[in-house]
Formats: sequence, C-alpha cells, structure tokens
Amino acid sequence: MKTSTSTNHLASIVVALFSAMACCALLRPCRGFQSTVVGTTRRGCLRSAPPSSISPRPVRVAYPRRIHPYSSRAASSEDDEEEEEEEEENKARILFLGTPDVAAASLESIHEASRRPGSPYRLVGVVTQPPKRRKRGGKETPSPVGIVAERLGLRVLCPEKARDGDFLDELENEVRPDLCITAAYGQYLPRRFLSLPRFGTLNIHPSLLPRWRGSSPVQRSLEAGDETVGVTVLFTVSRMDAGPIIVQESLTIDANEQATTLLPRLFEIGTKRLIDAIPSVIDGGITMETATVQDDSLVREAGMIDSSEGQLWPSNMTAIQCHNRVRGFSMWPGTFLYVRMSDDDDENEPMKVKIIESRVLDETAEPTNLIEIGPRKGDGLRLVCADGSVLELLRVQPATRNIMDAKSFVNGLQGRTVRWLSESESRMDPQIQPGQQML
Repeated sequence: MKTSTSTNHLASIVVALFSAMACCALLRPCRGFQSTVVGTTRRGCLRSAPPSSISPRPVRVAYPRRIHPYSSRAASSEDDEEEEEEEEENKARILFLGTPDVAAASLESIHEASRRPGSPYRLVGVVTQPPKRRKRGGKETPSPVGIVAERLGLRVLCPEKARDGDFLDELENEVRPDLCITAAYGQYLPRRFLSLPRFGTLNIHPSLLPRWRGSSPVQRSLEAGDETVGVTVLFTVSRMDAGPIIVQESLTIDANEQATTLLPRLFEIGTKRLIDAIPSVIDGGITMETATVQDDSLVREAGMIDSSEGQLWPSNMTAIQCHNRVRGFSMWPGTFLYVRMSDDDDENEPMKVKIIESRVLDETAEPTNLIEIGPRKGDGLRLVCADGSVLELLRVQPATRNIMDAKSFVNGLQGRTVRWLSESESRMDPQIQPGQQML
C-alpha cells in the first residue's frame, strides 16, 4: 500500500516537471524581452534584470518622418523661431519715402538687401504721394513706389502733406522709424519729421553736391552741358539738400546722354552706396557730426522747371544750347518748336513739333530758318540757328502724330518746305495762343 502511494506521488512529480518544461519551450521565443522582479531573480524565458551598473536597452518608438509634436526637435524648432522673431524685432526699423519709377527701383534694392542674412535693419513702411487720376473720370492710380510697396507687402502711407499732424502721430506712435530714407519723394519734410528717427534721415540726390541743389538737378546739369555728373548720399536737414555728405560718386558722360537714361543710372549707383553705408549709420560709425560738411560757396541752384522752358528759340539760342535742353528735358517737359509748312501758293497754320532726339554737328552754315534733311543717307533734319551753328534733329513728333525719324517726317511733307518760327513770329502769330506754347 505504501509502495503504491509512493509510486503515484513520484509519477505526479514527473508529470508536473514535464509540464513545466513544455511551458518553457513555448515561451522561449521571447528572448529579447526583459522584466524586472523586485526582490527576486528568476532565470529562464523571463530573464532577470541586468545588474544596476548596466543600463537596460532603451525601448525605441518609430515616429513618422515629420517632427513629432512632443519631440525635442519640435521644441528646438519653436525656440529657433522665437529667436528669429526676437532678432528681427531687434533690427533697426527703416521707413522709405519716394514716388517715381527711379525711387521704386531703389525701394526694391533696399528691400532685397534687408532680407539678406545678417542684415541689421528691416523695412517697416513706405511713404509716397497719394494716388492720382491720370485721365478725367478714370480711376486713381498709385505711384510707382506705392505699387512696388504693396507687392512687397509693406505698409503704405500717402499723406497729402508730410506736415499733416495725423500722419506724424502715426509715424511717432505706430511706425516708430529708427532711420528714414528719401529718394525723389517730392515733399518738404518738417522739423518734427526729421526729429523722429534716432539715426536721422538719409537722401539719395542725383548731383555732385553742393552743385545743383534743388528739385531738378539732372535736368539743370544736362542743360548746363556738364560733362561730369554724379550722385550724393547725405543726411537730410531743414535746408534743401544742405546736409552733411556721407558719400559721393561721379561719372563722365558723353555729349548726347539724356535725362531719360542718366537719372536711373545715378539712382542705381546712389542706392548701392546708400546700402553700403546703412550698417555704419546704424552702429554709429557715420553720424551727422562725422559726415562731410558742404561748402556753401560752391552752391548752384537747380530750380524747378516750368513747362514753357521746353520751347526752343533758334533765333537767339545756339545749337549746343538747344541740344542740351533737349537732353535735359527729355523726361519732362520735353522740348518743341513751332514750324510753318508751306508750298508755292499757300501758307499753312503753324504746327508744333516736339524734338525727341538731336545732336550738334561740327560745322557752321549760313543762317536760315529753313529746315532741310541732310545730303547723306541717314542724315537728320538740319536746323541752322541764328549764329550759324547747326542742330541735327534725329527724331521728331509732329502734333497729333507718332514719333518718327527725319526721313519719315520729310516723306510726309509731300514736297512742302518747313521753316522754324522766331520768338517774335511765334508770339505775334494769332494762330498760336500763349497756352499753346506750354506742353
């Protein structure tokens, strides 16, 4: 009886042992799993935790390629953005003032420079002349600077007058410029405006100051026949174009250069020099005190042009004087003269002809008021002034007609002759009213 009981007990132990071994065989594939049991160490498929001196293998989680919203990289990116915003806020705030096409090109260049890495400044606004209605009944059109500013996403202000109180309040309380830049803005800046920016106001002026201070420097320079012209970057003060000079650059031009091409060149050069100087102005290397004071004894005024100045008078002007006026006034108001076309039997009404392009011939002729085309192929119309100097008209525009070359003009005459009118004839002719002498 006892033997049987012992045998049965032994058999139960063997069965239990084999059952335990079978369970281990099933669980053995999970060899990589680790478990820590507090206070005990068990070996087998549930491996014991490694000694405390060895760190357990970290559990890896596979996130998508994008930055996980809770990852350290996302936090770093947010920190970088905050740093960039703070860096942008710490840059000097620049306000740009300008109106025509040449100023619009300057604005684009300054904006591009402000976006370069490491730039110490940023554009915070633009001031320009109010939109104008080009045709009666037509819609108002922004200035060229206004159009560029809107495209660049810049704040645009268009006060009727720069001394307007609300405008100055907005600059002082909202725009808060550290530095202002003017380029052919076209309005006088009051003392209150000039006192707002802590680094002052810089101006691009297309002349070699102090020569040609005023509103028409390029026109007056060409009219005077200057062979050397240039551009100046200076600080703006209450007196027109009288501030201390930061930098100048000069260039030599030929005798046929016109304002139409020269003015953009000068503003392009001046903008580059201004961009080079801005960092030194911001860091205090260039100030009103360190800039070069102008010599007032060398001042020559570039007064505002009246449209009546566009009329040429061969009876009391030389060919060079007429030519230089054509060059200088090519943008506005243009130049013109009155001629009379006639044949053998009839005299026609005087006609206004704009002179688009000309040149001075190195020859003289017997004075005459007859305008004829030159003898060689490609010659222009020859206009002999009262002193015998000869002006060649290369392109002209008769009233109500398109611009044409000399040959096309002669072809349209159909054999008629053309004579220019002297000043006395023009003023006395009943067909020419005083207002018709204005462009």
